[in-house]
This record gives sequence, C-alpha cells and structure tokens, in this order.
Amino acid sequence: MRRREQQSAELREALWVSRCVGHAETTPLRPADVEGLASLIQVRTLVAGEPLVRAGEEPTSVCIVRDGCLELAVHSAAGRQVIQTLRPGDIDGDIQMLLGKPMPYETRANTDTTCLLIERAAFEQLLATHPQLSRRWLTSVSQRLARSHSRLTNLLGQPLEVQVAQLLLEEQVDDVVNLTQTTVAALLGVRRPSINRVLKRFARAGMVQVSYGKVQIIDAVALAAVTAP
Repeated sequence: MRRREQQSAELREALWVSRCVGHAETTPLRPADVEGLASLIQVRTLVAGEPLVRAGEEPTSVCIVRDGCLELAVHSAAGRQVIQTLRPGDIDGDIQMLLGKPMPYETRANTDTTCLLIERAAFEQLLATHPQLSRRWLTSVSQRLARSHSRLTNLLGQPLEVQVAQLLLEEQVDDVVNLTQTTVAALLGVRRPSINRVLKRFARAGMVQVSYGKVQIIDAVALAAVTAP
C-alpha cells in the first residue's frame, strides 16, 4: 500500500513537471539566439526508442527539439505511461537543472529525432554572460509555471465533463491527444473508470473517437461548448 502511494506521488510529480516543460511559444531561445550560440550547442540525433535521459538521473543538459518527437514517460503500477510529447521548438530539462533536481520522468525518442543540447556548464555560462537572454529564460520559466497553475485553478470545482473537455482541448496536437486514460485520470486526480465513462459519452455524442493510448477529437466546437459557462 505504501509503495503504491509512493508511486502515485511520483506520478503526480512527473505529471506536474511535464506540464511545465517549454512549448515552442514560450521557449526563451529565438532563432537568432540559436545561431549566435552555435559554439555552445551540441547536436545529437536519436533513433526511435533511444533514451535521452532516464527518470531519477540528474540532467546534464538542456534539450531543444529540432526535428522529430520526444516522449516523456513514467513507470508506475499500471506500466509505462507516456505523459507528454515534445515537438520541434519544445524544450526540456531547464527547470530541473535550475532547481538542482533529478528528472521525474524518462525522455526518449518517439521517432528519429534531432536535439539541440546545451550542457550544464554552457547553460550556466549562458545565463551569467547574457543578461537579456537570462531574463527571457526566467520569464519563460515563470510563464510555464503560471500557465500550469492557472489551468489547475480553472479546473477546480468544475464538473468532470468540463475538466475532461478542457484538458483534451489543451493537450491536443493536430486534433489528437496522445495520453492514456490512466494519465488523464492522474492529471485530474480522479479514477480511470470515471474518465472512461466521460469519454464514452463524448464518443456517443460524436465529439471524440477513443482508441488505445489516444483520443481523436472529431468535433472541437462541440467539445469547446462543454467548457462554456
């Protein structure tokens, strides 16, 4: 029982951190920055399935996805669960490096993927010698944390149908949500059967199509109407 509670706590931590990774719109490095910092950046290509960093390891570099797709996953009593995917422009590892904490999830390539890596020493040099970039980076971290906090706050007290609909709309990429029902349940702090019942209602209404490990959004307008006050 205690081990299961520990695993649940680890999963919640991993989910929370994964919601705060840098998405392209909040990534602090602009194209000009990447070009200007070429001497500090290493290019690494991963084949599909190859890990970049494992859960529990100290991050040795900040990673920016250049091409392909990375997936963040945790291992729990329910098995391996993908909790988020990173696409070109997304960034990972900076928050853990700034806080001096180990990675709460495994990061590995979902497809053949090219990453831009800034190693710890170069990252510290970057922040120390480029004040404007350092300010943008800290602003980026603040935006990501505020976004995650705002989302959690907005979900509090809402009916489960509203919470699920809002989460699906926020997590979709090209109308596909690559999250298992177990992960959705963990994100919302409810049991998986409750999520399953809501998704079945959405499917019967023609709003989504549910398959193993993902949800296809069929009618985003109708789904958005569920979240309307």
